[in-house]
Formats: sequence, structure tokens, C-alpha cells
Amino acid sequence: MHFFSDNATPVCPEVMAAIAAADRADHGYDGDQWSARLNGAFSDLFGAPVEALWIATGTAANSIALACLCPPYGGVICHEEAHVVVDECGAPGFYTHGASLMALPGAGAKLAPEAVRERLRAIRPDVHQVPARAISITQASEYGLAYTPDEVAALGATAQEHGLGFHMDGARFANAVAHLGCHPGDVTWRAGVDILSFGCVKNGGMMGEALVFFGDRAAKRAAEAARWRKRGGHLLSKGRYLAAQLLAMVEDGLWLRNARAANAAAQTLAKAALTAGAEGRLMHPVEANELFIRLTGEEAAALRAQGFDFYDWGEGAARLVTNWSQDAASVRPLADALRALTA
Repeated sequence: MHFFSDNATPVCPEVMAAIAAADRADHGYDGDQWSARLNGAFSDLFGAPVEALWIATGTAANSIALACLCPPYGGVICHEEAHVVVDECGAPGFYTHGASLMALPGAGAKLAPEAVRERLRAIRPDVHQVPARAISITQASEYGLAYTPDEVAALGATAQEHGLGFHMDGARFANAVAHLGCHPGDVTWRAGVDILSFGCVKNGGMMGEALVFFGDRAAKRAAEAARWRKRGGHLLSKGRYLAAQLLAMVEDGLWLRNARAANAAAQTLAKAALTAGAEGRLMHPVEANELFIRLTGEEAAALRAQGFDFYDWGEGAARLVTNWSQDAASVRPLADALRALTA
């Protein structure tokens, strides 16, 4: 009955068991045996040598990543509705010590290469303007749309052409990969991504995310990120509990199974919305675990009266978010309620 956010969902059993298994004495901070396995586990996942760090929150992960890519005098090109712009209370500027966010429009909260190039052309090469130093995208986007491998690669080529770092906010990375059916490397390092914020909490974790560093500068950037993590107060003394959760997610495919379950539940609701009798009920294609639907005030009140929780998303619209613990059967009451709106 709760469709507010995948941040509020239960911890999946496999993650809870991993936390319990790590509940014994070991080295502190990131010197434990679980943290030591992260590089290997994520290298196996992505099919390439990577460096991986646990980070306490998604906000810290995104902000530290940008600090590794952008100096204080530089700018980060991103979408105007990106999480780093509207939902992180200035944390990217805090960690970068003042870097600018160069926000651009784009359909479905996705950046287009030509829009990025146009913004770059408008920057004079003198000391009076902020030079772009990085690109940041969200996978899946803030409206639940997945960047395809070709779309990521086009932005990666633009970044490489202009000497920019390339960051991916992957809070719902698993949902995007589940939708695309591709190898995770196809939408990251093979497409030019330098740093990925790999989401865990929204996908069944208790706490903690991962920063994954790709390419020949991975080790240097990971070392810088470790300093930022400590300086920002995010080096937890018992980091093994975060590392254990991440290992539980990636070592046997739990991250993808959970995402597929959430996506399937979203598709059940999407089909119901499409058959609800109202033209254009869905505002965006459903490619991950978020639905944005048009609802009148009366319709929203009717759904809430039946016990369904969700966020209003501007006037006449709502956001519904499914999660790993749901399936077609568990979301059927809401699906039936959506179909009944215009009955």
C-alpha cells in the first residue's frame, strides 16, 4: 500500500543475513576482510579492473565523486532536475569547495549530447567564466528513464573530446540495467564513465552505497575519494557492515534480482494506468521502478482513501515507486484501483 519511495522499504533478508555474519571482531574503518573484497567483487561484476569504496549515503557518494572530477573553479554539466541539483542541499558545492552546477533542460530528465556541446560552445576560454570540468547523469533518470548504452557512449565521447570527467549517479542503476538487459559494463566503463555511484539502499540495503572507479586513473581517484570520505565525516569505524551489504548485493546477482522484481511490479501498475480509460495517464515511459501519472485531485483523494500512499508531483500528477519486496500480486490492489478510476 506504500508507494512513496524505495528509500523506505524493508531490508532484504540476504542483506540482513550479511550484516549478522559481519557482526564479529575485525579491523576497524575499511581495514576489514569485507572491505578488502570490494575491489574484486565489483571488478567481477563489471568485467574490468575497478576500485570500489563503500560510502555511507548517496549524497556523499555523488558529491565525493564530483570532488574527484571537478576543481573549485570548475563546473559540472548536469540536468536541471538532477538529484545533485534539487535534492542534495548544496552538498556537491560543499565537497568541491564551490564548483558550479551547470544545469540544462532535457526531456525525461535526460541530458542530450548536443545540448551539452551547445553549453560548452558558449563558455569563453578566459579566466572570467567557469570552465566545465565534468558531466554528471542519473541512471535511471529522475523520471525513471534509462540511458541506453549508445546514449551513455555519446555523452562519454563528448566528455572525452572536451577533456571532461564523467560521473553517473546510479541510485537506481540496477533498475536501469534490469530494464536494458545489458552488461553493466556496457553503460559504464565501455561508454566512458569514470565514476559510478552504485545504489544499494533503494534496492534492499539498510545503509551504504558504493563508489566505483573505472579506467587508468581509478586508483588515484579512489585514493582521493578515501580522503574526502574521511574529511567529510563518512569513514565509519565499523565499515565492515556497509561492505558486507554491498558484497551480498553483487556477489550472487541479488542486485539484479531485486531490481527485476521492482521493475515487474512497476510494469503491472503501468499496464493498469494505460487501461484506466484516461488518455495519456502515463507522463513518461516506465523503464525502471517509478511511474509518473496524471491524477486529478479527486482521483488522488480516492486512492488515498483506499490506503494507498504516494507523492504528489506538481499539480495534477503523482509519483508511484515500487520496490524489491513487491510483485504483481502485492501491487494488484493499486492496479485494480487505477483501472477503476474511470469506471
